[in-house]
Amino acid sequence: MTLSRRQALGAAIAVPLATQGTRAASTTPSLPDKRSFAPTPIAYLDNASTHPISLGARAAMDAYVAARTLDPAAAARKPVDRAATLAKFARLVNADPDEVTWVQSTTMGEQAILRALGFPHSKGRVVTDTLHFYAGFPMYQELAKQGVDVAWVQARDGRIHMEDMAKAITPGTKLVSLSLVSTYNGFQYDLKAVCDLAHAAGALVYADIIHAAGAVPVDLHGSAVDFAACATYKWLMGDFGLGFLYARRGVLDNLPLADFGYYGFAAPDAPPGITLSPPETHIYPMDPPGTAPVSYSVRPGTLGHFGTGTYAQSVIPAIDHGLDYIGALGVPAIQTHAQSLIAPLRDGIKAKGYTIITPPGTPAPILTALHPQAKTRLSEPMAKAQVRISLHDHHFRIAPSVFNDMGDVDRLLAALPRA
Repeated sequence: MTLSRRQALGAAIAVPLATQGTRAASTTPSLPDKRSFAPTPIAYLDNASTHPISLGARAAMDAYVAARTLDPAAAARKPVDRAATLAKFARLVNADPDEVTWVQSTTMGEQAILRALGFPHSKGRVVTDTLHFYAGFPMYQELAKQGVDVAWVQARDGRIHMEDMAKAITPGTKLVSLSLVSTYNGFQYDLKAVCDLAHAAGALVYADIIHAAGAVPVDLHGSAVDFAACATYKWLMGDFGLGFLYARRGVLDNLPLADFGYYGFAAPDAPPGITLSPPETHIYPMDPPGTAPVSYSVRPGTLGHFGTGTYAQSVIPAIDHGLDYIGALGVPAIQTHAQSLIAPLRDGIKAKGYTIITPPGTPAPILTALHPQAKTRLSEPMAKAQVRISLHDHHFRIAPSVFNDMGDVDRLLAALPRA
């Protein structure tokens, strides 16, 4: 077969990318690992906002797109096994594969849990805190407007104290909703302690794990948390538009179906899993007779309760590669590397007069400091030094990852003016 100029150019680009992907997946890189990511002049320390996609993940996504264009060369490639990707994530967070399904985003997962529990129409108290995801605060304020008893636990010294949580979880509390690692300052809960406290009061626990999965060890079974969700564009090194929702086995048995969609239902005799076997219709020509328009079964596990419509297929190859990459490195090694950079960052920022609001000993790869009008005052010096951190109205956040090194730390500290 003769390749056109466009096909030849595409093949020339794809080969090195595929090689990068194979290398990253088949060997264990040393940290810091810059080779698995595209070269950049930027000292990128904003991984808690959006993590760069690795070269291997890009190659995997390119292969998917090539197949979607009906490229004959790509058609021969085996597509990513979606069930295997779910199983990889389940392994990462110590869950069972049937306790996990796809979700569009962390917030969509949290809202699915609220719907399944009957909010805002059901009675019961919801306890949350001021270190939860701040963009989700309006959701709980709206629930309160609609009659839900919402209690806010206030942070003290950058932490949520267990005695304050215990006071808030009163009789009649139905759900405790929190972030395992705070997006604001990196505070990390003892999740098992919270779950023990909540379960003793008859409450369930939801955890946003978007800043935990892939960055710090997560043990969903060990903590006994009931629900968890995360997107993949941060520490899982995937992309926007797809993530994971976890629901503990046994808890689902007591929840009515609140979400209905294509992936949650199957033919009456369909095997478990995500293999497509649509419900059996009784309304079209030559259909078997039936007393209703369709015969179906509800798929078992989290998929049956929360599997709805189609989801972002192009993101799955990136997630799959990211999970392999994280698995090869090991989360403890990733965490240790990040902390080796957090320590000098903490010392350097403190020496420049800033107030650090990330509690000492925080194991997550996030360091946050106060600065009035941080976005206005720091945007120019950071841009001039080609340093990327997360700038907000009155604080800034630094989040190193696997490719960062002391050169990135030194450049940031040199560019950061005194407080």
